[in-house]
Amino acid sequence: MKRTDSMITWYGELTTRRQLLKRGSLLLSPGMLWLMLFLVLPGLVLVLVSVVTRGAYGQLEWTFTLENYKRLAGYTLFGWTPDYLMILWRSVVVAFFTTLVSVLLSYPLCFFIAGRPERSRYMWLTLVIIPFWTNMVIRAYAWFLILSPEMPIAKLAAVFGFIPEGAPLYPNAFAVYLGMVSMFLPFVTLPLYASVERLDWSLVEAAQDLYASRVRTFTQAILPQTMPGLSVGIILTFVPAMGMFVVPDLLGGAKYMLVGNLIQQQFGTSRDWPFGAAISMGLMVLTMIGLQIYRRKGKEIQVV
Repeated sequence: MKRTDSMITWYGELTTRRQLLKRGSLLLSPGMLWLMLFLVLPGLVLVLVSVVTRGAYGQLEWTFTLENYKRLAGYTLFGWTPDYLMILWRSVVVAFFTTLVSVLLSYPLCFFIAGRPERSRYMWLTLVIIPFWTNMVIRAYAWFLILSPEMPIAKLAAVFGFIPEGAPLYPNAFAVYLGMVSMFLPFVTLPLYASVERLDWSLVEAAQDLYASRVRTFTQAILPQTMPGLSVGIILTFVPAMGMFVVPDLLGGAKYMLVGNLIQQQFGTSRDWPFGAAISMGLMVLTMIGLQIYRRKGKEIQVV
């Protein structure tokens, strides 16, 4: 950028700083307006609702208080209870292990697809994408049939004594994890495959020539190259898994409530919008903390 007095040469065009700022503001205004309407404004409304009081019939009373956050922390009229904190912690654990299992399954799947002939790769990728063609609720209900007592999985579990004879494999934690992984596996596989397909195999061969073990070859030659796709997959999985309520509600029943189910209950049957907003804010804070921790760890892996 070359400056002559008050005029600026910008990519072969003679203009001024003020004109550039106006042009930049005009180009940015649609995106900024979109973010303000659908991200910032709903977030501010959520914060406002979380500090008001619930009326006797579920209406909002504009009396500001922090009781909703105290209740989320476990402080009630009858003393302290860890119930809500345990639900939040359980949601973090479920989201973490869902993401972890999805990553562990996606790596061999991506390498398998990348190793197929070019003509058949699109067929395998289509098989990965097919679940997106079906509604998430329908896919969750499909697990009812797969885990029913008449199917081989439940019969095999009954033979080994994991469940009583003639009982289904739901509702329990196993069914929740199974449903969650099946829902989010494509979210990790597709971006990770884009990185695996562009892998520089000369670096892998160099690591093998230097007698690196398989683990060291993966961590030093493969993992850094696939970090961009892995980062996208982890974010696309961990964030929605934290607030998932369909799968835990259907496959876990009342035995396995997550924070998404708790929020749904407050905005639905309980009609306690202020407390539901406070829980939502807590979920957002936990999500941001998780993403920040992953961001720092991801930078350490890339440096190493």
